[in-house]
Amino acid sequence: MKAFRLDELEAERAANKGAYLQFLRERNMSVGLYALDAGQTDPQQPHGQDEVYFVVSGRGAITVGEETTAVARGSVVYVPAGVPHRFHHISEDLRVMVVFSPPES
Repeated sequence: MKAFRLDELEAERAANKGAYLQFLRERNMSVGLYALDAGQTDPQQPHGQDEVYFVVSGRGAITVGEETTAVARGSVVYVPAGVPHRFHHISEDLRVMVVFSPPES
């Protein structure tokens, strides 16, 4: 078993001074913590893997392809591989768990 604590992951991500911390990588998936602060621009580009975002905390919106929805704690969003997407209108610091399948390159 591998178990993680969100507060420890957030501390490690912050210590590494990056927006993204991959903390689990297995044969068929990888999992990371993504952080965007209020007012920040999301620089990500489409990925070659399917993704599931689970919003742990914060508030904003996400556009996937041509669709936009508000997100907040507890929101889950699926993004198919290759589809443009980004978080925006971030009004409260976002902390998002990201699952990639297959694992992120």
